[in-house]
Amino acid sequence: MLKIENLQAGYGKVQVLHGVTIDVPKGKIVTLIGSNGAGKTTTMRAISGMIKPTAGSITLSGANITGQASYQIAKRGLAHSPEGRRVFPTLSVLDNIRLGAFARYTGARTKGDVEADLQRALEMFPRLKERTSQLAGTLSGGEQQMLAMARAVMLNPEVFLLDEPSMGLAPILVEEVFNIISRLKAQGVTMLLVEQFAAAALNVADYGYVLENGRVSVHGPADKLKGDPAVQAAYLGG
Repeated sequence: MLKIENLQAGYGKVQVLHGVTIDVPKGKIVTLIGSNGAGKTTTMRAISGMIKPTAGSITLSGANITGQASYQIAKRGLAHSPEGRRVFPTLSVLDNIRLGAFARYTGARTKGDVEADLQRALEMFPRLKERTSQLAGTLSGGEQQMLAMARAVMLNPEVFLLDEPSMGLAPILVEEVFNIISRLKAQGVTMLLVEQFAAAALNVADYGYVLENGRVSVHGPADKLKGDPAVQAAYLGG
């Protein structure tokens, strides 16, 4: 579904990624874990077109999307819920959610019934359903995170990139966010997840990659990584 091979990327003269290879199969959740500065968010940005790779390839459903602009990649069915949420604060909750389907409303991406998907998104995120007319900028941090996820879901994506969904949230909201991720998994959503809470990420994921200094240091089935002594010591509090 999503294949990243030998990906290299960075900012200006600073190279962050040094040959990252990741495979995200259809219907699976793959998680990317690592310490701050390891290159996780840079990987996500390079995949979704926010920055251009300097080498390597990115393939989505068999099509090479390497170096394409974000709007072109979105048309092909890749949704990105970025670190920091980035909702539109002066627009209503409902308008923010609808913007996730922009490519579908314009006919650039024709997949599914948009209005039916809108109702499903509101049912999945009941906090948002109660606040559809509220300005997004007045939501709590947890509600804004849910809004960013609902917006991405509205693309009806082939692949969903979810970057640090628990950042800055209280534990009870972190649990709620991961319950939503589990429901998306049950619906067959293909996802690449970056998450600071490695244990929670590995609990919900099928497969995991550990990123260190812009390189994949170890990868394998999530259950296997949870039992790896080195991974436990570095990321799971073992």
